[in-house]
Amino acid sequence: MARVSRPDMTLVQLRYFVTAATRRSMTEASVDLHVAQSAVSTAIAQLERTLGVQLFVRQRSKGLALTDAGEQLLRDSRSLLAQVDEISDTVRGHHYDVRGTLRLACFVTLAPFVLPKLISAVEQQHPRLRIEIIEADVDGTVELLLNGTVEGAIGYDFGTVHDLTFDHLYSTAPHVILAADHPLAHRKRLKLAELAGLDLVLLDTAHSREYFLGMLETAGVQPQIRYSSRSYETVRSLVARGQGYSILNQVPQSPLTYDGGELHAIPIAGDVPSLDVCFMRVSDVRPTARARVIGTLARELFGTDPSTL
Repeated sequence: MARVSRPDMTLVQLRYFVTAATRRSMTEASVDLHVAQSAVSTAIAQLERTLGVQLFVRQRSKGLALTDAGEQLLRDSRSLLAQVDEISDTVRGHHYDVRGTLRLACFVTLAPFVLPKLISAVEQQHPRLRIEIIEADVDGTVELLLNGTVEGAIGYDFGTVHDLTFDHLYSTAPHVILAADHPLAHRKRLKLAELAGLDLVLLDTAHSREYFLGMLETAGVQPQIRYSSRSYETVRSLVARGQGYSILNQVPQSPLTYDGGELHAIPIAGDVPSLDVCFMRVSDVRPTARARVIGTLARELFGTDPSTL
């Protein structure tokens, strides 16, 4: 019996599909790919016919929305295309000359402390490798990893995420921050119980809220939240202006805030939970050479002494 042939999907179709899925727009995908929008639309239509499934739901106000089949194909296509690129570079003799673009997510509160040094090291050691940064909160970072938008991420290990591998970089202990003229500001260490009755300026991001409030409640302190903010620097500035204390893990080298206020960071006495800073990736996806390079550099830069930050 003669074998019935059918058209196969192509790498070009998959690249067009991945770009359109990432941008949620045929128009934006065509700009990124430097091709006509009709080329993107035609390639994706051919891909849908080949697979016999619908990949997108077209929504006028929200752009493209992936179907379940589209979500699955997006995950698999990103992994496949990354391996194709790596195979191509290896055959051309570029195995140790890592190049291309790597999308890296980073927790927004960590980004100023780790990204500038990491990016500078990449430029020096791998000048052909470009890093595209996406800053997000905890849940956003996890979503970016699991849907394949990024190959890796730097963030805190809150111990609540499955299907991810966490490569430990360093641990960072919480500190109480106070205005420089606060009566407790010159103490060498503070017990959390000494904060009872004082106003709290809370860094209110996903998971951080539970981490800080849980720490206080374990110490028997009923938090009195005066202000809360998702901005790390807004919290610092409010504290420096006498609006309360806060607890933060990352401590800038300068005690000054954007508006000229001054802070003191005081270590906490007693057993309080630190946070682990990690390089994160999806467990069941083979990392590309680009992702391995970034993970190795992150460990070299931050994996021994967090004070190098």
